[in-house]
Amino acid sequence: MTAQGSRDYGSILLGSADESSFRQRLRIQTLLTGMIVVANLIGAGVAILLTGVGIPQPSVFQARLWWVNFLVLPVYVGAAFVVGIGLGTVVVVRDLRWAIRGRQPSARDARRTQRAPWRLVAIQGMLWGVATVMFTIMYGVLDPALIPKIFFVVALSGVVVVANSYLLVEFAMRPVLAEVISAGYGRRKRSGVRARSLVSWLAGSAIPITGILLVVLFGVFRDDTDKLDLFIGVTVLAVIALGTGLILTVLSSVSITGPIRSVRSGMKRVQDGDTDVDLVVYDGTELGDLQVGFNGMVTGLRERARLQDLFGRHVGRDVAAAALQRDPELGGSERIVAVVFVDVIGSTTLASRHSPTEVVEILNRFFAVIVAAVEGRHGLVNKFEGDAVLAIFGAPIDLEDPAGAALSAARQIAGGLARDVPDLAAGIGVSYGRVVAGNVGAIERFEYTVIGDAVNESARLSELAKRDPARPLASGHAVEAAGPEAARWEQQEATTLRGRTAETVVHAARIADPDDT
Repeated sequence: MTAQGSRDYGSILLGSADESSFRQRLRIQTLLTGMIVVANLIGAGVAILLTGVGIPQPSVFQARLWWVNFLVLPVYVGAAFVVGIGLGTVVVVRDLRWAIRGRQPSARDARRTQRAPWRLVAIQGMLWGVATVMFTIMYGVLDPALIPKIFFVVALSGVVVVANSYLLVEFAMRPVLAEVISAGYGRRKRSGVRARSLVSWLAGSAIPITGILLVVLFGVFRDDTDKLDLFIGVTVLAVIALGTGLILTVLSSVSITGPIRSVRSGMKRVQDGDTDVDLVVYDGTELGDLQVGFNGMVTGLRERARLQDLFGRHVGRDVAAAALQRDPELGGSERIVAVVFVDVIGSTTLASRHSPTEVVEILNRFFAVIVAAVEGRHGLVNKFEGDAVLAIFGAPIDLEDPAGAALSAARQIAGGLARDVPDLAAGIGVSYGRVVAGNVGAIERFEYTVIGDAVNESARLSELAKRDPARPLASGHAVEAAGPEAARWEQQEATTLRGRTAETVVHAARIADPDDT
């Protein structure tokens, strides 16, 4: 009985949480009936072993007891099986009516479902209690010496049945208990693990050991008890203690290791990077709290990953990673970077010729081309300013050749727009120089950006480049700072750009082929 994954109930016998409700109900009913029968067969076996071998004297195989041995006993055992199974089925059907009808449990349904295992166990306890009283009286009337023997044997067997029934029934009802817990009706008291341990100790150790003491005590005070009878009685009780102790220990350990293994399996998946894990919480004890806590932890991890992904989409992956590694603070530092500015040509005309939905779709394709080119060269798309884009190379991540990366990206953008966004054209400008890069704003709300003359220069170059969108323009400083990429650019003119006092040596791309990098 081992956990098969995060969507099972800790055992292959109980199936999966994803199977149909009909199959699940059929499986549960079959398991409940079978396990109650098994528990009673174990109890009957203990009773027969103790009566015939463990405590042979006084003997129940007397001629005057034939009607009890061969008439009353078989009839009662058969009737008890029928009544126990029939009454148990009625209880299960009544308490699990909400599950049979496929609806969510109410608070009343949840309480009845949580008490169902105890009701089923109480039925078994009642039947064995009646048997203890009835057979003690019947045998005692015919032979008073049998009273302590019959009372002890039947009572001990009944306790074994009740203990086994409790653990087996609770195991079989895991699927419906999981639905109750998932609906928010967990048990208030978390003492189930302790109760299971006490039940196992009581039926597997305490009562058999008490029986051994009583057998020894009977042997001491009975003159007709020889050493062999005493040895056999103690040996049989010891074997029963070993057997029942083993069975109950296994059942108790399975109920404990099942939830733990499901959590361990889920942890392994999380360690492997899979946070799409949702354990079935089927245990109403402290172990169920462990499963609930694991699900809460994984939900937090998923939410954190989602927020980190959204954060990275808004500010850029590199900026997000840097922000998460250290405490945010205002201000920045001087960096030498390359700047690419892309500005749409005729955005007003674009809006007049297309519907708002179409404009958004075109702009999204426009931005996708730019993001692919920039991030493919380890740059940062810093801002989407309406229908313009500002990209930075060299901050916050240092690059060996930021100017070359920016120039190469500019050429790829020009070619990509011509191929993938024919409805739209843009001017592309590239500059290079010293800027201040860092967080600007208030401590409650700020953004990562760059400020400096290079930014203004790239924006002005993009305006100039609108004359021929197929050929991006770059400043002489950018081309001079570039590596092999500089050979793909040629000098055009020297001009004073709008808003600036110094002349800018303007270079244009020789080609605008996104594959020619």
